[in-house]
Amino acid sequence: MDSFFSYPDLYDELAQKKILCVGTVRPHRKNMPKDFTPKTLRLKRGDIRVRTRGDLLAVDWKDKRDVRLLTNIHDPPREGNYCDEHANAIKPTIVTGYNCHMGYVDNTDRMVNTYTASRRTWKWTIKLFFHPLDLCIVNSYILLSSCGRKKISHRDFRLTLIREMLAWTGHEPRPSMPLGRPAQTSTNIVRLARVTMNTGLSAIRPSGFAAYAPPGV
Repeated sequence: MDSFFSYPDLYDELAQKKILCVGTVRPHRKNMPKDFTPKTLRLKRGDIRVRTRGDLLAVDWKDKRDVRLLTNIHDPPREGNYCDEHANAIKPTIVTGYNCHMGYVDNTDRMVNTYTASRRTWKWTIKLFFHPLDLCIVNSYILLSSCGRKKISHRDFRLTLIREMLAWTGHEPRPSMPLGRPAQTSTNIVRLARVTMNTGLSAIRPSGFAAYAPPGV
């Protein structure tokens, strides 16, 4: 279950209808354990904390960030710190099972947050614009992957999309300016062109002499 919908009372209602589930949850949801807030629990990588209420489990596991889950399917894991010899956090069974049966909403959120175009802002209109844009890009990538063509990573797909959009708008890189002083010949030609405009001479040769016109002709 996605964290947007998940809270303890919903799990109780589903359990009464014999529907068991597991999902992520936000720490400030109603009827969540009061000591499961980020300020109260300061876990290190690999730490596990468990709270129970009947058949319902609330689990907080720390990897790179805190992962909080609610479940009425799994048995409660042991609390403690679990890391391998390389100091990497070992995933508990609850997290592994959740990842294996992850829903489409969770997968979409994960893909969107990996390469999101949104930035932190107080203006909700900006977030409202960028989030549907990210969803459109992710949906396009999923459709492309389902066509049976050569597989491409999500990152490469976004880079290709950006290049195609720039090419479609006619964007071209500006030509680089030559380094150093300009050549002497080009300087003379520019000066002669200015003389022609000021004096009204009909033509000026590159050598710097005006074309000779005999008198009376």
